[in-house]
Amino acid sequence: MVYRRSAERKRGLGWAGFCAVLWLSVAGRAEAAGTGLLFVSNEKSNTITVLEKDGTLVESIPTCGRPRGMIFSADRERFFVACGDDSIIAIYDVRTRKLSGRIRDVPAPETFDLHPDGRRLYVSNEEDASLSVYDVTTGELLEEYYTGEEPEGVLITADGRRTFVASEAANLVHVVDTEAREVIADIVTDTRPRRFAITPDQKELWVSAELAGMVDIIDVATLRIIGDLRFRPTGFRAEQVTPVDLLITADGSRAYVTLGRANHVAVVDVRQRKVLDYLLVGNRPWGLALSADEKWLYVTNGLSDDLSIIDTENLKVVKSVPVGAIPYGILVDDR
Repeated sequence: MVYRRSAERKRGLGWAGFCAVLWLSVAGRAEAAGTGLLFVSNEKSNTITVLEKDGTLVESIPTCGRPRGMIFSADRERFFVACGDDSIIAIYDVRTRKLSGRIRDVPAPETFDLHPDGRRLYVSNEEDASLSVYDVTTGELLEEYYTGEEPEGVLITADGRRTFVASEAANLVHVVDTEAREVIADIVTDTRPRRFAITPDQKELWVSAELAGMVDIIDVATLRIIGDLRFRPTGFRAEQVTPVDLLITADGSRAYVTLGRANHVAVVDVRQRKVLDYLLVGNRPWGLALSADEKWLYVTNGLSDDLSIIDTENLKVVKSVPVGAIPYGILVDDR
């Protein structure tokens, strides 16, 4: 199937039956555990590297031009890949790892988030200074919002009522009311906001400010910055600390932040807003992903073309494995 942009842009079961239901239930739970594979998008080599969770190489899939952000569909049977140079979103079947569709005419997509309805995909369009919304079942363009220059990070709240998009060049976080379908606020941040994480209670939005070497913390209710967190790993000058990706654990206790040029991942106590440790990884870490049990943290190192695997209980890097050229995003299919 090929998707194109719209013209407007826009009773008793008995024993046997019981056994059958039980089998289906168990099988369903096994299916829900996923394939146990990692998918890494590589911007320069135009590939997706497929790995076992321990870093063992499965295969390398040739894909589109400059693959960047990736996300699973709501049922986790497919995943979407932003193809920045081809202006498409490629759609892959998780289990067969085959291309199953495309959404075409998407201007320079970089990252995205999927609305809780499982249908609307909110996409940052880097070169178009816009946030576009597509129906993933039809490929139709539903809505479009103007943003500042170079939008990247996109995050939708759990209730689906608000979407945040970070504009790198404008130092702004734009807030979209998804019900009213309008931008309701522009929040001024520190220099070059990149990506987001939100606390499990949905009260605090953390945004990395790359060139300021910090994370700004936004109160979701008031849409105001209420705090920040700076990073200073030993041996690096302030200008070398360039945070990009960040994650917050399911219990809201810990955050992880990639520090870009500083070649470390920061481990943060969320409630105290305090750095607990700095972990040395590869060159220019950008992307992050956690396993479902949160025991393993995966880090893409953009300029050393590898993936670091971190034991989060002991806070140790246990392995680094080669992937493609300029790795960007990671998906972990273990849920």
